[in-house]
Amino acid sequence: MRLFVAVDLPEDVKKKLADICFGLPGARWVPLDQLHLTVRFIGEVDGGLFQDIRSRLEEVQGDGFPVTLKGLGHFPPKKNPRVIWVGIDKCDQLDQLRKKIDSSLMSVGIPPEKRKFSPHITLARLKKTPLNRITDFLAGNALFALPEFEVKNFFLYSSTLTPKGAIHHQEAVYSLV
Repeated sequence: MRLFVAVDLPEDVKKKLADICFGLPGARWVPLDQLHLTVRFIGEVDGGLFQDIRSRLEEVQGDGFPVTLKGLGHFPPKKNPRVIWVGIDKCDQLDQLRKKIDSSLMSVGIPPEKRKFSPHITLARLKKTPLNRITDFLAGNALFALPEFEVKNFFLYSSTLTPKGAIHHQEAVYSLV
């Protein structure tokens, strides 16, 4: 199984994101039901480790917290853009949740993530999109921000890769209240 831990977005937030998801040739927009904030990518695991991960994440505790979506950008930052994303305003509670999840995963043998945590929501994957169109899209949405929403849960997802993109399946939900 290919796993990741994520925070889901409220439906009204997804709809507001959908309002800006157009106008880029070569963009494959992420379907609304697949929009999420990845807290920790785990990767491929076998069935026994999956059960251990699922159990261990139940021990992660914390309170709910507000998150604000703000700003757009692209990955990679200094090369030909392949992903358009919406950013997350600085959130210490999200960083703390990430650390607790990492600690929980390390206890079952999953090594810590080497990349710096850069919280974002992927909006589109790009293929042969003209750079000037990407620049115009980002400039036109430079002041993009949404009102904060409350994170009350996090989720364990499995992901199946297909030619049309990844399909995510919710495996477990963990409460933060």
